[in-house]
Amino acid sequence: MAPGLASARMQPGQLLFAGFEAHEVPPDLADRIREGRIGGVTLFARNVSSFEKTRRLIEALHALAPGRAPLAVAIDQEGGRVQRLREPWTLWPAMRRVGERDDLEITRALARALARELSDLGIDLDFAPVADVDSNPANPVIGDRSFSRDPERVAQHVGAFARAMQDAGIAACAKHFPGHGDTCEDSHTALPRIDCDLARLSEVELVPFRAAIEAGVASIMTAHIVVSGFDRELPATLSPRALACLRGELGYDGLVFTDDLEMAAVARHFEPRETVLRALEAGVDAFLACRSAELRDELLAALEAAPRSLLEAPLRRMAAFKRRFAGGRARTAGAPPYAAHRLLAEQLRA
Repeated sequence: MAPGLASARMQPGQLLFAGFEAHEVPPDLADRIREGRIGGVTLFARNVSSFEKTRRLIEALHALAPGRAPLAVAIDQEGGRVQRLREPWTLWPAMRRVGERDDLEITRALARALARELSDLGIDLDFAPVADVDSNPANPVIGDRSFSRDPERVAQHVGAFARAMQDAGIAACAKHFPGHGDTCEDSHTALPRIDCDLARLSEVELVPFRAAIEAGVASIMTAHIVVSGFDRELPATLSPRALACLRGELGYDGLVFTDDLEMAAVARHFEPRETVLRALEAGVDAFLACRSAELRDELLAALEAAPRSLLEAPLRRMAAFKRRFAGGRARTAGAPPYAAHRLLAEQLRA
């Protein structure tokens, strides 16, 4: 084991993934990465320019990190509405179109192609696939991001996607546990609630997450939603009962991310210190602050003040994750145009 990847020697800030506004690394963020006090960076469309400039940005991010604490660079590249990389990268259809084709080999081919484009940039982690079942047609945030309204079909494609992406060297993340598909509100702007019992959750929402876990998915992201079958007050991100289901009933011991903690579902109801402590106590490992430097630093302070007993398991999981995926280790040497990938995307749209 590389000395810097021993969990006992990792700083608490390794559990924090930060975002920023520009095409260059802000000096304050650069300082924290150099100090080993940031575990990862999440990129958005606002950080992306040309292929070469984006690749240089990611190289610069990796170069800042000390050898004892390699950085993980993440992105949301789902396809459809949510893909931060657009031209000259491949524009993928929404996963609903993939689910409608219902050909697992095509799903695997898409995941491998997507992974290749990420690895050419030095990206380590894709916050995909969406494992939500689109069970509510009025849902404002999931919709065609989901493979299907059929839990079993979603499960098959989520498992195929996650396994193929990780076989190509890029970490996958199944989201949004325990399932955001039946909400009527968007957790970016409100705290959604789902009224359903554990039997319904087991038959619908949890089915794709079981498949993701069986496929060896490297990470899972929580949903900022209240699910009455678990908890009538706390969102799943902070709910011990929701995370006990993931860690216990589903047997998952991989990395668990929060969704972005700037989202109103959490930010309007909980202070950063309370969020960190509740999430750690529940069973969360890693925290996303996708834009605000102020929130990033508040979360960092809360993590650095947290009891070591709450940090030991998350740091162990983060160390294991980084040994496999961090530091741009899947980096390949290609560049656009991706003719075969574009052909696949066109076939899916036909």
